[in-house]
Amino acid sequence: MSAIPVAVVQAGSVLFDSAAATDKVCRMTREAAAGGARLIVFPEAMIGGYPRGFGFGITVGNRTPEGRQLWQRYWDAAIDVPGPSVAAIGDVCRELNVTVAVGVIERETQPARGTVFCTLLIIGPDGRLIGKHRKLKPTAAERLVWGEGDGSSLQVYDTPLGRLGGLICWENYMPLARMTLYAQGIEIYLAPTADPRDTWLATMRHIACEGRCFVLSCNQFTTRSMYPADLQTSPELNGLPEILCRGGSVIVSPLGEVLAGPLYDQEGMLTATIDRDRVTRAKLDFDVAGNYARPDVFRLHVDRRQQRAVGFEDT
Repeated sequence: MSAIPVAVVQAGSVLFDSAAATDKVCRMTREAAAGGARLIVFPEAMIGGYPRGFGFGITVGNRTPEGRQLWQRYWDAAIDVPGPSVAAIGDVCRELNVTVAVGVIERETQPARGTVFCTLLIIGPDGRLIGKHRKLKPTAAERLVWGEGDGSSLQVYDTPLGRLGGLICWENYMPLARMTLYAQGIEIYLAPTADPRDTWLATMRHIACEGRCFVLSCNQFTTRSMYPADLQTSPELNGLPEILCRGGSVIVSPLGEVLAGPLYDQEGMLTATIDRDRVTRAKLDFDVAGNYARPDVFRLHVDRRQQRAVGFEDT
């Protein structure tokens, strides 16, 4: 398949309610598929929620009981992978013959319970999980609530739509992480994010030019009124505007041309038909891991082993 209809869905999560957020993803997947999309991309933390504005009672040297209670609520809204939310989206993908990429907050229950990760899931048209990527480095205060992923999920997946993979939000500012995906021949680069600044568009265009790949970036549109009613008056949200995240989703070609978007200040859907042959043509003069590489000068080593704090061996 060379020409692929794609959709980027800019929408707000249902914070602290994973079942409702999953229903929203399924509903909007149906809307995108009805418009012809074969690949449908959702924002970072679409299920589980991006807890913008909350500090969970954490200051240097101190934590509060109220913050621990809010953390419990956030943990409860995170999802298991695999689990019911993944199965529900998989059922829709299988029914509609589409591929969905969605950001989730994933909780780890095995072997130990207590850590959540910001994760990108790719679910194929057979309803199965193609792959998942855990954010390598949460940004700033995100580190207080999310664990770190490892190199095992720095993968590009060969699918009928093309070679898919991606990084989450400010991972895209990590040049070596990007190079790891470029070296695997990525054609459709997924960039779910929570960054609504103008500089993000420049980053997405740069990555498209650098990697000679299509870039599909998806952000949430979030307002205070979307938060649970009992949290809208939280002291931590005092002084914040009604629009907490204005979006900025965009679709970019392998030569850095904006094909759709950026979309600001509303929920909505961007669509485009992408032609994988444009990836090949774009690499005529620049292939960062091929004809423009200098392995005699620069080498990158990537450890893709799964890292565990404790390893057990049975005797």
